[in-house]
Amino acid sequence: MNNCIVAQSGGPTAAINASLAGVISGAKENGFDTVYGAYHGIQGFMNDEVVSLNDIDTLKLRNTPSMYLGSCRFMLPTADEDADTYKKIFEQFEKYEIKAFFYIGGNDSMDTVAKLSKYAKENDIDVKCVGVPKTIDNDLCVTDHTPGYGSAAKFIATTLLEVSHDTAIYPINSVTIVEIMGRDAGWLTGAAALARNEYSAVPHLIYLPEAAFDKDDFIEDVKAAIDKYHNIVIAISEGIKDADGTYITAGVAAEDKFGHSQLSGAGKALEYIIKDNIDVKVRSVEINIPQRTAGHLTSYTDIDEAFDEGKFATEVAINGETGVMITINRISDFPYATTLGTTDVNDVAGLVKHVPREWINEGGNDVTDEFITYARPLIQGEVDLNFKDGLPDYYDIKHLTNI
Repeated sequence: MNNCIVAQSGGPTAAINASLAGVISGAKENGFDTVYGAYHGIQGFMNDEVVSLNDIDTLKLRNTPSMYLGSCRFMLPTADEDADTYKKIFEQFEKYEIKAFFYIGGNDSMDTVAKLSKYAKENDIDVKCVGVPKTIDNDLCVTDHTPGYGSAAKFIATTLLEVSHDTAIYPINSVTIVEIMGRDAGWLTGAAALARNEYSAVPHLIYLPEAAFDKDDFIEDVKAAIDKYHNIVIAISEGIKDADGTYITAGVAAEDKFGHSQLSGAGKALEYIIKDNIDVKVRSVEINIPQRTAGHLTSYTDIDEAFDEGKFATEVAINGETGVMITINRISDFPYATTLGTTDVNDVAGLVKHVPREWINEGGNDVTDEFITYARPLIQGEVDLNFKDGLPDYYDIKHLTNI
């Protein structure tokens, strides 16, 4: 038998199921007998939470947000640290006659792909391991961008445009701070600039983690913007920090088990700064999880590329590549055009792709035209959703709660 298995890991996006649909479609076209799915990532695979995906409706799946197979937050130890875990995983590969493993996820998921591929090579085991990228943070190295980012960026830009309509109606000075996800990289917050049009300059100020935040400069930025626009909107990343690298949060940032800072309150911290220094009405809002899985407002470009990456991953495995991640390579901005490729997963795992400092203005309070040129194509196009009883008709997630 020539079977493959696919799993999903990390945080959800609006496009990760499109990649899953691509893997399923590509696996069938490339001669795999059974396409298995593992619920809850590599952890679920070890627990034998395995199901055949051969009969999945891939068209409905590709337009369903979040993760049909569920997720996990699990850092795979090295084989030297825990040989039993690797023995269990590869016994599972043998049990299901697996020849290729596809892991759809972000940075930590690529680390898993790297470790499993290394173990298979060192032990002469014929299982190809391929990473299919996803993350709304857009912070994976080598690839031009990652599936999930375009749809999240479209949601952010739309939300900021609608916030501009909300804040512009009152004849008073006001400040609205919008906190957007982005612990170490400001790609998603920068996308707020896409909201600007011929009648609205919202957001008037943008602050990313890549540019050091200075409290005194911020106060002067806000005063100047109020004088010019009266009702101003500020977009900030949750991970903005000062010149010493200290996060600007209202409270203390804890760490998760991967050592990632769990941030909240940056918007509230800036709200307090303004209240203490400027006599103006001010409020802060945190968009939070809706930006990850807003399936009703996805980018067609994003969904289409996610599907193509998943499909391409199966071709890569059939051609004998392993220990690689699928990449998008941009060849033109106007018209927008890309090609697909691969990169050694070790060039991705554990690394962060930051917004280039030259794509942020000198004052550190806005993005440049280069950023706009980069991001604009990624939010283009709309997906034709089916609706039922007035709501999007997505694939169910009931199976995940019954395991």
